Amino acid sequence: MAVDSHNNGVVEKHVPCISQNLDLSILPTVYVLPAHLALGDLHKIENKLTGLGAPLTYDIREARLVLGNITKPRRAKLELLQAAKLGIKANGSLNYSNTSSKTGRVSETSLSALPPTKRRRFEEIETQSATYASTETKEHDTFTVGSQVEAEDDKCAEPISHGSSFQVSTSPNSDSSRSVKVPTSPQAHEDSANLVKVVNLKWLEDSLRLTDMQRIEEYLVYETEFPLFDGISTDPESSATTPVQAKASHVTERSTQVDDKDSKSILERAKAEAESRNKHNGYISKLAKRDYITAAAKRDFSSRSFTSSTSKPSSSQPPHLRHQTTSEHEEAVSGSLPPLPDWVLRNQIYSCQRSTPPVSPNEAFIGQLKEIRVARLLTNDDIGVRAYSTSIASIAAYPYEIQSTAEIVSLPGCDHKIAHLFHEWKNSPNHCIQAVKDIQADPALKVLRQMYEIWGIGATTAREFYYDKQWRDLDDIVEFGWNSLSRVQQIGVKYYDEFLLKLPRAEVEAIAEIVKRHAREIVDERIECIIVGGYRRGKSESGDVDLILSHPEQSATAGLVDKVVRSLEKEGWITHTLILNLTNTKRGQETLPYMSLKKGAGFDTLDKALVVWQDQNRPGKGSTDEYGMPIKNPNPHRRVDIIISPWRTVGCAVAGWTSGTTFQRDLRRYAKKVKGWKFDSSGVRERGSGRWIDLERWTDPKTRCTDWKEAERRVFEGMDLEYREPWERCTG
Repeated sequence: MAVDSHNNGVVEKHVPCISQNLDLSILPTVYVLPAHLALGDLHKIENKLTGLGAPLTYDIREARLVLGNITKPRRAKLELLQAAKLGIKANGSLNYSNTSSKTGRVSETSLSALPPTKRRRFEEIETQSATYASTETKEHDTFTVGSQVEAEDDKCAEPISHGSSFQVSTSPNSDSSRSVKVPTSPQAHEDSANLVKVVNLKWLEDSLRLTDMQRIEEYLVYETEFPLFDGISTDPESSATTPVQAKASHVTERSTQVDDKDSKSILERAKAEAESRNKHNGYISKLAKRDYITAAAKRDFSSRSFTSSTSKPSSSQPPHLRHQTTSEHEEAVSGSLPPLPDWVLRNQIYSCQRSTPPVSPNEAFIGQLKEIRVARLLTNDDIGVRAYSTSIASIAAYPYEIQSTAEIVSLPGCDHKIAHLFHEWKNSPNHCIQAVKDIQADPALKVLRQMYEIWGIGATTAREFYYDKQWRDLDDIVEFGWNSLSRVQQIGVKYYDEFLLKLPRAEVEAIAEIVKRHAREIVDERIECIIVGGYRRGKSESGDVDLILSHPEQSATAGLVDKVVRSLEKEGWITHTLILNLTNTKRGQETLPYMSLKKGAGFDTLDKALVVWQDQNRPGKGSTDEYGMPIKNPNPHRRVDIIISPWRTVGCAVAGWTSGTTFQRDLRRYAKKVKGWKFDSSGVRERGSGRWIDLERWTDPKTRCTDWKEAERRVFEGMDLEYREPWERCTG
């Protein structure tokens, strides 16, 4: 017997005894990704699988089902590629000698301890191969199996007739209602046979806990074609080849090794594969299009001075930073640099731990860095965007005008690359970095930026418009793609110029008063209407209006956003309602669960409406022109976000929606890394147990806040952070 600390119980070494009613022998060939797993945990999982009859393999090239401790498709794809590079030699054999136990991968010394590669087993089936399809249903435990099943002794067998059918028991004790049904048509499993599924390990945990095989689709992270690595080269010199190029070169190499008499069969097989891909609901073509767009963008920007693919920060490389001895450096620092702030001396990396004013003495240099950050965003460099955001926030918080590169490298989140850029900026005649000049002169980036500025179109969609659709301006979008746009995107194009206009503070306040009046007419006078966003941080002008409505009674905020929007529409203030979400109301206005099944929930999960607003107060309202037609309202259309927060977590909502983007991000990072919590605008939960953390002390009626400002202060206090005024959260 062995004690398992994770399960707080006793687990037998021979795992088949864990669940006598669970049989995994019907699965396709399974591979366990070592990523984010200790070597011991990896072996435990493999033992569980083999003990329950799963056909386990240690060669990822054979896998049709990949289990991993991952949740994001992008990470899944990266891990598959990494497994291919680490696990395949030039001769095609597995290579364990270069792997590291620190990453959970199999080391050479541990090979002898591993069980032999398991071949697929099926009891009571005397045929050659089987394929697991994704059309199973949890209610009937029905799985689609291919038309050929491989015998355990690896002998050749006759394929199953397409006109026959049979059933395979999912467990030794199962009855006829729990069986594997084999389709009578070969077409039913054709699509699934060409796919490899990457599934979160929680599927195995839940299946073991419930002693019932769970639906794969509910845990599916990523799908790709089988075989996995036909186009992947293991030669380090060819690692820069794109997937499309690699696959093309692989096909070309194979085609030169066949005779002319085989070319016809090859073409027929390729045609059949193409038809099979098209039948899979367009999923394969979508992946191919995404890869094409990524490759095209990489080709366009790979050698530019503003991308991470070049080692030079600009076309004119500034001189390297001069090496100094310790005494020289101390002398320079003590003689010329101002005293460093405490957050620099303590190396506090989170922007929520320091004050960042709205105006920085280094605003000109920060503006240059922001230009590069936008270029990184448009060229699909998410890591670069986060890195520049961190550097910008750190420089924005520095209270002195930077005079030397030594000051730059002393700041948390700033490295020698930022120091080089500062050196170049300071010594250039017009204080402009060459990379920024290249950005401003690049025709592709000009188009991408214009499309990115359209409301409802992000950087990914902008690249799709440019590279896939070949659209070059707004006229192209209207002429060739209007019907393919979503309603939000159509409104964004229609009012493109108006949405770029800034709102003065007086107009923001007037909109808030109208919304508050309607909300109080619906509920009562205790409704609070809080202006957040850039307005609360002290900006003189805002790009849009962000409003939070809350009420001391929790029942008053349930479904409130729908009622407020309808009332405003009736008076004509709202001309278009683009998004209206009742997410929080549907879950009983509770804090977002820690392990939410919904992907892409983002920072905010509250009830909200994204609307287009137009001021109805204008001279000559109701009058007509010379033709008897109503005079058009000349007031510009505005973007307004109306957010509803229950009073129990109003402090979290106000803190999140008030703070700058990097400040928000660092609040989440700080909560995760330092406190072990999950923070979003609907509240805070403990990551281990999922327990709600009542930072605002709402549970006890005697300690409840009567003021939303006090509730926000309690959020900072509960996270052991010094409270920062809204105008101290301007992280850029």
